[in-house]
Amino acid sequence: MGPKLWSGAQIISGFMPAGVLIPDGFEVPVYDTRTKKGYQRQPQEARINSLAADLRKQRTDLPTAILLNLRGADKTKILQGNVLYLTDTLGRPLRFHIVDGQHRVLALKKLIEEEKDTDRWSEFKVPFVSFLAATELEEMKQFYIVNSTAKSVKTDLALTLLRKRTDHEPDLYEALQERGKQWQVDGQSLVERLAEESRIWRGRIRLPGMEKGETTIPSASLITSLKPLLSSPYFGRLKPDHQMKVLDAYWQGIREVLRPAFDDPDQYAIQKGIGVMVMHAIFPHVLECVRNRGMQTTEPEAYKSVLELALNQLQGENSSGDSVSGVDFWASAPKGAAGSYSSSAGRRVLIAKIQQLLPQIEAE
Repeated sequence: MGPKLWSGAQIISGFMPAGVLIPDGFEVPVYDTRTKKGYQRQPQEARINSLAADLRKQRTDLPTAILLNLRGADKTKILQGNVLYLTDTLGRPLRFHIVDGQHRVLALKKLIEEEKDTDRWSEFKVPFVSFLAATELEEMKQFYIVNSTAKSVKTDLALTLLRKRTDHEPDLYEALQERGKQWQVDGQSLVERLAEESRIWRGRIRLPGMEKGETTIPSASLITSLKPLLSSPYFGRLKPDHQMKVLDAYWQGIREVLRPAFDDPDQYAIQKGIGVMVMHAIFPHVLECVRNRGMQTTEPEAYKSVLELALNQLQGENSSGDSVSGVDFWASAPKGAAGSYSSSAGRRVLIAKIQQLLPQIEAE
């Protein structure tokens, strides 16, 4: 006999073929707003399709157990020693309620129904933990515990692990490309290199597990800021080594214009979230200006020449209502004005203001 919950419900665990559950051996107790019955969210088709695709291409396994319950089961008749009989005394198949793991079960159901080799997926071994004769209230309690107390991996660590996995799993990068998420790995690689190789960014990027110290921005925020750049036609197609040279040259050019902000970065916003998000958002336009002028994209002087007028003319009001411009615009509050643009809407306004000050791209 297996262990028991405090409520007295018995637990069993093991592996079962997916065909035991599919097509008619399970039920998902989805919450119904009309009847107030059930407790689970509606399944998300995108998650089901994504997991089915990964299983089909052998990109993933299902190592974690799904959580089930056999409501109203007679334990003395279905469990004998270490053997669970999957039919009742009349030979009818048992019906499991899915407490946690509905998307895994539904992905397997999709594969069984759509694939020609149905035996392959019907025989797929699914790890499970099941209650015997727990009540719906007990199911609901366990569902809540599983889904509300588990702490997700922090974004910065998750991106680091994802990048490391692609070093050993070539198919993973292909899967990320199919979903338009390869920028996460490309961005992580760039940020790791900036943290090690860039004189401007060394010691300023807070990598997973690091104390804040003298850092000015978390790695996850810096990676997110790179998304529009990595998605742009020119920069996105460069080889990683060249991307690194171009990006570092860009920041060297910004430093040439706003040198005091880089000499004392904690007192300015340019190397913090607002500054990084905005400067990376305008970078594709700046790159086109540099290329349009026939200058080298790996030369800091090229970016200085394009940005100098715009960054020096940029104006705003600080919290005291005083007008500030140039490097003073980027001073931390209350002296500077950049902090007032930190919301999503504010960043869009600031990006537009800088773009209006940038040189126009001349037709060839």
